[in-house]
Amino acid sequence: MTVAVCYAPELAAYRFGGGHPMRPERYALAIDLARAWGLLEGSGTRGAAVWAPEPASDDDLALFHSRDLIAAVKEAGSNPLAADARYGIGEGDTPAFLGMHEVSARIVGATCAAVDGVAGGRVGRTFSPAGGLHHAHACACAGFCVYNDCAVAIARLTREHPGTRVAYVDVDAHHGDGVQEAFYERADVLTLSVHESGRYLYPGTGGARDVGEGPGRGYALNVPLPPYSGPEQYVAVFDEVMAPAVRAFRPDIIIAQLGGDSHHADPLTHLCQTVGGHVTLTRSIAALADEVCSGRLAACGGGGYEPFSVVPRMWAAAIAVLLGEAVPDELPQAWLERSNAAAGWDRAPATRTLEDEDPRDAEQLELARRGTRVAIEAARAASPLLAGGA
Repeated sequence: MTVAVCYAPELAAYRFGGGHPMRPERYALAIDLARAWGLLEGSGTRGAAVWAPEPASDDDLALFHSRDLIAAVKEAGSNPLAADARYGIGEGDTPAFLGMHEVSARIVGATCAAVDGVAGGRVGRTFSPAGGLHHAHACACAGFCVYNDCAVAIARLTREHPGTRVAYVDVDAHHGDGVQEAFYERADVLTLSVHESGRYLYPGTGGARDVGEGPGRGYALNVPLPPYSGPEQYVAVFDEVMAPAVRAFRPDIIIAQLGGDSHHADPLTHLCQTVGGHVTLTRSIAALADEVCSGRLAACGGGGYEPFSVVPRMWAAAIAVLLGEAVPDELPQAWLERSNAAAGWDRAPATRTLEDEDPRDAEQLELARRGTRVAIEAARAASPLLAGGA
């Protein structure tokens, strides 16, 4: 399988400042680990190509975002003191920083290139690690997201190739609210989000009854998980909701948001996924793409706030899965040293292998099992697509 990774070091300029949980070090560490494993062009016999992205144009951004928002982001990026809170800029989660428009537009360009590369047949699969900024709305930044690269890329694809059916699959711990908003009344885009319940986590949306409106009724699907949900729960959701829905929809391409904040070590969420569980889920999504749309899969990153150990392992492993290669279990010593240095640690790393242990006790496992069963049944009952009526 031919694969491209859409990334350049310049994307690390997407930085909200000291103390902010969105740390761009995770991109470079993921790329470094993939290179150490021989998964990138020039580092292995079957490595993925690396494409340096160009910024998305204002016209492309305007396929989803308002021109007023784009102008406000540009103004805030040239003078952060001029940040306009009406557009979600300058608040605690999405503060202004110098050059924010330029690097944010480049991230959108990376995901657009990833989607275009697959849709146009240039490669079979792609990965945009800095993408997956799924909270940005049409008229406002939100949730660490300046522009919504996924929404823009899908809007661009369906404009240039009318009739294309897109399945957007989001496994970030947070609900993919901005992408759902973009296509809530459309029948050519399925948005499927598996996330921690909004009862406990930002943005507080994504209930099972949110299934789309008008022509889009049945083409939004949400599975809100309880705290402590881990590998077994994700397998159940994939088998009983995700795979049947995507099969029923019959997409031409799958776009997958592979956020890494479902991990039990993430400081902002309450789920209990493991790296191995995330790899299994990514592999299942890739196999589903092989089954329903000739393997066409464009993946992107997303959340993940343990940036030195967890997210790099998840996303480097995702590149291996996209390539169809075995995922190495051993973490190279040189990479461990770089990761520790980036984190400022002077102790031995917590793990030297890809996989990590499930930390849940029996009570937490039972709570996750019962709550996930309720979420699955609610999603299936609410979805006309799964009931055969969409």
